[in-house]
Amino acid sequence: MGDLIGIALLILMSALFAMSEISIAASRKIKLRVMADEGNVHALAVLKLQEQPGAFFAMIQITLNAIAILGGIVGEQALSPYMQEILQLFYQGPLLGQISFVLSFLIITSLFILFADLLPKRLAMILPEAVAVRVVTIMRWVTFALTPLVLFFNGLTNIVLRVFKVPSEREDIVTTEDIVAMMDAGAEYGSLQQQEYDLIGNVFDLEARFLSSVMSPREQIVYFDIDESSDDIANKIIDHPHNHFLVCKGNLDKLIGSVESKDILRQVLKGEAANINDDMLDKDIFFLPETLSLSEALNAFKTAVHPFAVVVNEYALVVGIVTVKDLMKGFMGDLITHQSEELIIERDASSWLVDGLTPIVELAKVLEIDEFPDQNHYETVAGYLIYTMKHIPKRAEFVLFAGFKFEVVDVEGIRIEQLLVSRVNTDSE
Repeated sequence: MGDLIGIALLILMSALFAMSEISIAASRKIKLRVMADEGNVHALAVLKLQEQPGAFFAMIQITLNAIAILGGIVGEQALSPYMQEILQLFYQGPLLGQISFVLSFLIITSLFILFADLLPKRLAMILPEAVAVRVVTIMRWVTFALTPLVLFFNGLTNIVLRVFKVPSEREDIVTTEDIVAMMDAGAEYGSLQQQEYDLIGNVFDLEARFLSSVMSPREQIVYFDIDESSDDIANKIIDHPHNHFLVCKGNLDKLIGSVESKDILRQVLKGEAANINDDMLDKDIFFLPETLSLSEALNAFKTAVHPFAVVVNEYALVVGIVTVKDLMKGFMGDLITHQSEELIIERDASSWLVDGLTPIVELAKVLEIDEFPDQNHYETVAGYLIYTMKHIPKRAEFVLFAGFKFEVVDVEGIRIEQLLVSRVNTDSE
């Protein structure tokens, strides 16, 4: 009976160390840090153990192998007599001893596999942090008790790793892919609302999207010529009630400053002609290169006191104008965009009307396309068509990709105003 108790104790010890190994290895650092911040000292101990795992895993392997060897020795000797007595009821031949040995071996092995390995490891995988904080103290004491053996085997392991130029410690770097995977899992299980999911996704888009995706393009900029008549200036303010207007001399690429519409309106209210004088002209123009990402542009606005920026290309030509509001729309997406401003309108389950200036990443989300070809070369749907066709497309021209037809339905000059995206039966590029 004492041998059977010994086997049971060995199984329990093996289960404990197996649970400890899996739980401490599988515990999520983020959750452990949250627990540590809430005052759980055991969570902090687990984090420290994860930072230097070599000694811990050396101890685990020493103990598990020692228990397995003892289990084999004690188990066979303990069960064989009982098995032999049971078998004698059915068989008294010359192979009685051998059969009882095999059956004892199989039973002991099965018990260790089931109760000392599979079940405890499954439990540790299901609740890694909960198990880890409960066993970490015992594991630290056992590691301390086996210090000489741990140092010896851990040292040998490190030497072998250095020979093969393998890092001895894991680099715990949280990548964008890791965060996206966590977002997807949170959305799937309902812990992350759709609005929150979209908002976090937009944060990552800030690095992937450039100013051209949110700026007002050059052809939409309303500006004043310094030599413009008072009536023309007044009419522009009436037709385009903006807070600020660019002022140039001759054309948009010869900027001399900007002016606030309220200063001109003040003249009109006083009965004076709407003219631009030097007193109201702000010559400090805030320029941003079009190659900036939305994240970089937001950082630039942090240090600037300007309400808007003029976007220029590498040839110092004006390509657009952008405000903080435009950048926030790129960040917040549908949360601050009104229905009347929707860039993608679903006609039915298989077709969409799409504005040419729609960011390509937004269309990819709607169509559930992972990525468009060479997506880093353009920002908008119009840019995708121009890049693919290698010319300015005309009305009714189209491109096929990923089972969708991208057809131009409205063109104004050289600008692609609107497309019809429809689902087709065949995938083609």
